[in-house]
Amino acid sequence: MSRSELVKRSGVSKQQLSRLENGLIRLRLDHLKPFANALGYTPDQILLWGRYPGTSGAQIQDEAKGASEHVPELASRSESGAAHAKLRSRKEGRHVERIKAEDWAFPASFVTNRLQASAKNLLVIGAEGDAMAPTIMSGDKVIIDTGHKTPSPDGLYAIRDSFENVIVRRLQVLRAAQPSRVKIISDNPKHAAEEVALSEVEIAGKALCVFKLV
Repeated sequence: MSRSELVKRSGVSKQQLSRLENGLIRLRLDHLKPFANALGYTPDQILLWGRYPGTSGAQIQDEAKGASEHVPELASRSESGAAHAKLRSRKEGRHVERIKAEDWAFPASFVTNRLQASAKNLLVIGAEGDAMAPTIMSGDKVIIDTGHKTPSPDGLYAIRDSFENVIVRRLQVLRAAQPSRVKIISDNPKHAAEEVALSEVEIAGKALCVFKLV
């Protein structure tokens, strides 16, 4: 379907469509509703483009059976601490991580072209707390590349805190310091930034994508 036809069927102006495509408007489900019927998907399917744990439906399952990549999701702190029979375990370095029973499934083209990563290195984590608000809210899902463990360039990374929980923070390397130090920043100004030696930061992966479940 061409852009012109999509504009005609959805009733959304070309200017509005362009702003959505270029990320000038923060995408919400209500922005996708005009396109849903025209494209033959629900707003949730368009936003997530695949399937997420707890959902069902023949159309989503058919997408997952095609050229798709399956990505595991890390269990939350509460889930990991409880006796969940459906959780799996996997070894990550010296850590044993608890993984949810259901994987996410994304089109292979999305993983290759948009995330520009290898599916075997991807992991989904659920955000908890308000430390990264408003960039990342509690309940949002973050895709990380576990193959990228060096904080370069500066940006959002998943790190292990003092309790070995995986959390997302903004890292800024203070390159003038010798030895190198890293500033760990929470986007929420109510949470103070920390400054530690680079050797003290354990990076689980680089954040590639955030899904807003609204």
